[in-house]
Amino acid sequence: MSNVATKSNPSSLETTLNHSLDKRRSSSTIRRLTTTKSIDVDFSSNDFLSLATNPELRRNFLQELERSPAFNRTGSTGSRLLDGNSNYALDLEKQIARFHGAEAGLLCNSGFDANVGLFSCLPQPGDVVVYDEFIHASVHDGMRLSRAGRFWGFRHNDVLALEGVVRGLVDGDEAVRGGRKNVFVAVEGVYSMDGDVAPIGQITKVLKTLLPKGNAHLIVDEAHSTGLYGSGGRGLVNALGLEDAITVRLHTFGKSLACNGAILLCSPTIREYLINYARPMIYTTFMSYPALAAIKASYDFLSAGKTEHLAANLEMLIQDFHQRLLGLQASLLAVSDAEHARALLRVPAECPKSPIFAVLSSEPKVLAAHCQAEGFTVRGIVPPTVPLGTERIRVCLHAGNTVAQIDGLVKVIRSWVETRSKALLRDAEGSRPRL
Repeated sequence: MSNVATKSNPSSLETTLNHSLDKRRSSSTIRRLTTTKSIDVDFSSNDFLSLATNPELRRNFLQELERSPAFNRTGSTGSRLLDGNSNYALDLEKQIARFHGAEAGLLCNSGFDANVGLFSCLPQPGDVVVYDEFIHASVHDGMRLSRAGRFWGFRHNDVLALEGVVRGLVDGDEAVRGGRKNVFVAVEGVYSMDGDVAPIGQITKVLKTLLPKGNAHLIVDEAHSTGLYGSGGRGLVNALGLEDAITVRLHTFGKSLACNGAILLCSPTIREYLINYARPMIYTTFMSYPALAAIKASYDFLSAGKTEHLAANLEMLIQDFHQRLLGLQASLLAVSDAEHARALLRVPAECPKSPIFAVLSSEPKVLAAHCQAEGFTVRGIVPPTVPLGTERIRVCLHAGNTVAQIDGLVKVIRSWVETRSKALLRDAEGSRPRL
């Protein structure tokens, strides 16, 4: 008799999994793999500088593959501690570290691997990790594996809240106060769902004041700020001139730089420690040679100043889109069904400092589907990815977008809100008791 479960006789595991999935289906939070049509306008991806479709960068990548003797093979064939390392990788690390004004760097297969490896091994027993409540899931996974003694979250981008947490640590722990325990503070340069920028300058001042013995270590994830800020796209920390105040910076390559992988910028000592203790680095086959060539081509592109006009055009588009959204919201709030329109569309009052717009809506999945049907790719974001009550469509602008495309997206959003709010008003009036 076979022990293999059939569709008519599902295993208890399958039953349990389907029960969990049914919960998400019923709450419209189920995740699915999707694809987009090549003719659709991209207002969703993290390709902020539109380098993924840049023909010159593509030519440079192919030329790099042709001219380097390292590319007689494709796969790295092992982890970096075994057979996966190369002089090409070591030289690339040094090039990137110099570009960002760092002492050293360690290439990682992904930003997720980098954060898990870093936070799982760098904090020592008894140390404390303090983190922004909106920090990336990879940091949380790293903290779960960490030997640190305590973990404290603070209200998103709230410097006073951070100061309160750190002050409590100083007052309540003599080892922290005396500099014998380290305090690691984890923030992102730009947050992926809200598009807001961390007040890194203020954070460094708080840490320097409250922890003057040098045991405060700020870690900045620049995944969404690489290529957009600083000289030649060197990042937010560079734009603020705070390279020496940051213990570790994480730059990822899968967003503005149109490739994949990441690098941890740090001191030579931290780099050596990570090589010895960061399990995602030790036990993972390293990136392939074509992946390394793509990274080098993108950094050569940055170094040559070929992205600066793209970043400038993106800034213009950000301002234009924000003004159009404000105008749309103002016109909708002047109509008779303004109450419903307000729930269906709320835009940020201040212009975002990044290309990421959180357009709040009570029906984000429906709005996103409407935009997609009209040829504009946006995504509806719901809990648990964002907090309850902050459901939104996430709109990402790119240097390759046009004003005409932005105008088209705004018109589509307007038509949906007008149609949907009128329907909600009719439903509300129809449900009122007749006298």
